[in-house]
Amino acid sequence: MPTARPAPIPPETKNWTWVLERPCPDCGFDASSFDVGTIMAALDDNARRWEAVLRRGETTERPKPDVWSPLEYACHVRDVFRIFETRLRRMIVEDGPRFANWDQDETAVEDNYHAQDPAVVARVLRAHADSLAATYGTVTDWTRTGHRSDGATFTIDSFTRYLLHDPLHHLWDVGA
Repeated sequence: MPTARPAPIPPETKNWTWVLERPCPDCGFDASSFDVGTIMAALDDNARRWEAVLRRGETTERPKPDVWSPLEYACHVRDVFRIFETRLRRMIVEDGPRFANWDQDETAVEDNYHAQDPAVVARVLRAHADSLAATYGTVTDWTRTGHRSDGATFTIDSFTRYLLHDPLHHLWDVGA
């Protein structure tokens, strides 16, 4: 496992909410055709696929110095599941909660994504996917809203479509 901290990747500045309006030209995800009622199965499938990625031998190698390794992407997905569950819980019980900014690039550096144990990441990613799926099992009103710090507003329905694109797109990023 690498011990030297790799150079930071360029910060992510793209507003990915456009995936709610048109299919992703890279990974092919089409938010408009996704049945949010299948989110629990989709999260299970996604976690299974990440577990397979993390069993591959080259998980710590970056394909280019400015692109995350499969391990770093998996750490990010694990954290996406954790953060989105917190946000989903708030949307279920609060009226129009506002979410603090999450700097994913800062988190990757501070949490040493590059040096984490792939087997541990796989277990924790699975646990967060399962917990998020269980929280989705409690949703009764898909129209409840939440607001991101940059002003983007989501219903639980659009939030779910937006959420699913991220881990699927990153599977595409790592060739899975």
